[in-house]
Amino acid sequence: MDLSSLDLFAFLAAGAKGYAIHAGHRMNLKTWALMRAGAIGLATSLLAAPPLHAGEKTDVLYMKNGDRLTCEIKSLDAGALQVSLDYVEGTISVQWSLVERLDSKRLFIVKLSDGSVYTGTLSIAETVPDQPSKLQISAGPGSYVQIDKTSIVVMGETSRNFWQRIAVDISSGIIYSKGNQSTQYNIASTITYPRPRWGLNLDLNSSLSKSEGVTASTRNQGTLGFQHLLPWNNYFYAGDLGLLQSTEQGIDLRTSVTGGIGRYFKHTGQMSVSMLGGLGWQNTRYSPSAVPETPQDILALVIGGGFQMQSFSKTNLDITVSILPALSDPGRFFLNTNATYYLKLWSNLTLNLSFYGSWDSEPPASYSGSDYGFSSGLGWSFGNSWTPTH
Repeated sequence: MDLSSLDLFAFLAAGAKGYAIHAGHRMNLKTWALMRAGAIGLATSLLAAPPLHAGEKTDVLYMKNGDRLTCEIKSLDAGALQVSLDYVEGTISVQWSLVERLDSKRLFIVKLSDGSVYTGTLSIAETVPDQPSKLQISAGPGSYVQIDKTSIVVMGETSRNFWQRIAVDISSGIIYSKGNQSTQYNIASTITYPRPRWGLNLDLNSSLSKSEGVTASTRNQGTLGFQHLLPWNNYFYAGDLGLLQSTEQGIDLRTSVTGGIGRYFKHTGQMSVSMLGGLGWQNTRYSPSAVPETPQDILALVIGGGFQMQSFSKTNLDITVSILPALSDPGRFFLNTNATYYLKLWSNLTLNLSFYGSWDSEPPASYSGSDYGFSSGLGWSFGNSWTPTH
């Protein structure tokens, strides 16, 4: 891990800590100033950095029907090659199976179905009829590898510039009803720093529901995650630092740390299925009205699973589930799940439908053991399209 990566990790950790203190209504001015300065600094750096995808249209696609496109290759995902053209606003999708050859001198990261990852420039040489096409990835003079074109899971443009590697997703939705003066809103953001074999991501989610004459219900959650591919194909290790506030469950602040080893059981351009096993610890501080101000510490096993399905980069279904059977409190377990369906509307604009849920089998007396909800809204993504955790 290089110095710039450590700097980013430290910044994200500080931001997550400040977010959690805010969720528990215990934010002090110093923490707020640090968090605000960090957010402004990150936003300014992202805006000031030269855009990753603002290069000249010098890539060339040769289609099986004889057409030739001079373009800028953005990414390959779900069997669709995303490219931009001088005479088209935004990006268009090109079916990968219909591409006969391509040439590009820019730097890409390519991930295969067996978990292998390569970095370099791209080309597909002419092949003998009835023989499968081979993609050549060149890391430098005399250093290259040829792979089966159909074995690619995901491919994305990268950069040697630190800031140009970052990817950002933002989504938000709001519902207002005059009849009972009710307001519901949700906002979510994901910041990802990807490298060929590892990645960092920061997820922030906030929701509020308020009606006239009823106490407002809020839920704020932040997760700082890390994942690294292991030398063995399709194996990885991962860890999360999670922070949660939920008025529905009477939680002022829950801090959790989990880690384990996982494996991709299916990993193609259209579908990804993975599982993870490990250990976790969580500390929960409940509202004084629920139980005495005594934090609860829990040591637990972690069993997690992930499912992702895509269709020609138009739709995306992403589901994660984690179960934590408590070791220090036998018989008690925690269940967390998130599911999001994305529908691409135009360019980087998406319609998002989401479900979240959190359950505790033995919550404090008089407080709910569950908190779940649905939300919808619009999302926008920008920055690097590559992620090693796809």
